[in-house]
Amino acid sequence: MSNPAKNEMDVDAFLVWGEGRDGRWELRDGQPVKMAPERAAHALTKLSAYIALINGVQRAGLRCRVFRDGMTVRIAARTAFEPDALVVCPPPTDLNTMEIPNPVIVVEVLSPSTAADDHGLKLDGYFSLPSVEHYLILDADRRVLIHHKRGQAGEGEVAAFFAAD
Repeated sequence: MSNPAKNEMDVDAFLVWGEGRDGRWELRDGQPVKMAPERAAHALTKLSAYIALINGVQRAGLRCRVFRDGMTVRIAARTAFEPDALVVCPPPTDLNTMEIPNPVIVVEVLSPSTAADDHGLKLDGYFSLPSVEHYLILDADRRVLIHHKRGQAGEGEVAAFFAAD
């Protein structure tokens, strides 16, 4: 029987391990976890969120950069997530990085296998980062956007928006 602790890694080791590896991966409590393949609705919702964020940043004239999936967000020493989209202000100066340490907006698109994590583990994880002001959860099946916002004194606020038919 193998010792699971031998296979545990921190985020720095995970980033080295994951470079060039096929598929999308996250690090959960020291263990790499492969993310499930996406359905077409998930991919289109993610693309729409990315475009909306780019348009919003440009309209507001903000010195920010929008990234779609592929960027790692370190939550703790042995936990890192890869959101579907994010906004960071100011943009990173090193464009060879695989990690965004201070996102302001984080977006996750629900899939059947990740809904519980997106509403629980990831909500807690993202808001453990002082830079995160907004966490958007998009449900393509129900056409719902759930907006978690850091409120006064760091307390969370939530609003849900439903798309018109």
